[in-house]
Amino acid sequence: MRAPLISLAFLRAAIALTVCDASSAEASTAPGHRRPNVLFIAVDDLKPMLGCYGDKTIRTPNIDRLAASGTVFLNAYCQQAVCGPTRASLLTGLRPDTTRVYDLKTRIRDILPDVVTLPQHFKNNGYQTVGMGKVFDPRTVNGQVKDDPASWSRPYIQFDKHPDNALGFMEPGFVARARAIQEAQGGKGDGWDSVRKELGGMPATEGEDVPDDAYDDGNIAKAALAVLPELAAADDPFFLAVGFKKPHLPFVAPQKYWDLYRREDMSLAEFTTLPQGAPEIAFQDSWELKNGTYTGIPSGPGLLPEDLQRELIHGYMACVSYTDAQVGKLLDALADQGVADTTIVVLWGDHGWHLGDHGMWCKHTNYEQATHAPLIIAKSASGGTGDGAKCASPVEFVDIYPTLCDLAGLPKPAALEGASLVPILDDPSAKVRDTAMSQYPRGGEQDLTMGYTWCDARYRYVEWVPHDVDGAKPVAVELYDYETDPQETKNVADDPAHAEVLARFQKIAAERR
Repeated sequence: MRAPLISLAFLRAAIALTVCDASSAEASTAPGHRRPNVLFIAVDDLKPMLGCYGDKTIRTPNIDRLAASGTVFLNAYCQQAVCGPTRASLLTGLRPDTTRVYDLKTRIRDILPDVVTLPQHFKNNGYQTVGMGKVFDPRTVNGQVKDDPASWSRPYIQFDKHPDNALGFMEPGFVARARAIQEAQGGKGDGWDSVRKELGGMPATEGEDVPDDAYDDGNIAKAALAVLPELAAADDPFFLAVGFKKPHLPFVAPQKYWDLYRREDMSLAEFTTLPQGAPEIAFQDSWELKNGTYTGIPSGPGLLPEDLQRELIHGYMACVSYTDAQVGKLLDALADQGVADTTIVVLWGDHGWHLGDHGMWCKHTNYEQATHAPLIIAKSASGGTGDGAKCASPVEFVDIYPTLCDLAGLPKPAALEGASLVPILDDPSAKVRDTAMSQYPRGGEQDLTMGYTWCDARYRYVEWVPHDVDGAKPVAVELYDYETDPQETKNVADDPAHAEVLARFQKIAAERR
């Protein structure tokens, strides 16, 4: 028998009761004291492949510079490893089982119309909140304007695309063919979908000798730089949210970022099969890459050719360095406008990314490479508070909302489901939780099975459970020991030597789920 869902009316009422008005926040601030600004940087599909996380090959000098002035959370985990749900969770401070956003079509406010998002809470408390690029996933908010109007003090900024880059590409032959199809349709087709169908897909990679603003992220950075002087000079503090699109597929970036790397140096994943003893439900066969969107990608099961794997890894790394350069422009602008000392900077990647490990690409799993994501928080962009500290404690993305409230001196909505990370910012050896939780669903609405995972400093436990079924038992469980098996090659849930560890995680699961 299916248990009833948590009453939407109950959730809406509970969230409405937590709305804090500006007057209560103003009362907590001394006269004449201006609250800190916030620069909130979201990066699409960015895994912790960064110099500040120990990667010796990647070139990320600007993100590393930010890390040197703040705190690097070495074990930060998203709530669900796909764009829409993870952003919905982070930006509301609520887990996916509360937002009920598990896919790329459910809208946050269809489920929780009165939810107060992170930028909305800052707006309600006297901040100028401005957004651009990909902050919310557009499919989970207002479909027409592709943002959440209640979150922003002014209309969401639409960055200017390069005139030769309407489809995200610069390669002349591809652009010419795409334009010819558009002209033949006379504007009556269904946009890019019809062009892609006619072309048989689009390239998965591209590197043209063009300036940064030929591609989208360069223009998103330009839009941020254009508005920053106005925000810095205003009497009210600002919350500036900038969402970069790369390294999301397709891997397109100016050639100079490809030239930072040699393809022959690209290391391929060592372990390329499903872990021994793992359930099939845990696997995804690189759906986003193999779904027919991209040309030259084999659609069937099995490993990609090694030369193609190296091309994709090369493209991913080029895109990471391209976005890193845009982050550098924002950090320089804070200094140029004289607000680096008074601006909190938060940078996060919305989830991890498989680069061939377990034979998988993209995200959509509960494994380490999909759930593990970068998180850097600097109380000041100019340094002196954090100083490159690294924290090994498990943290979750729902922790970001209450953390920023505390740093800015704002009251925290009572409905938030995360824990403030300020104790860790003050002392990197501290911790606010023993395990971090993520989840990922499999199946359709009528037969949904939810995979829940908890990890600590050594282990990861996963259980797959029929969703919203009263008293349901897991249909499969997984346990991985990263001390002895960092690549997740063997599920040890049935190993008697791990019985005590398994029992401990099962207790945690029963309490938290």
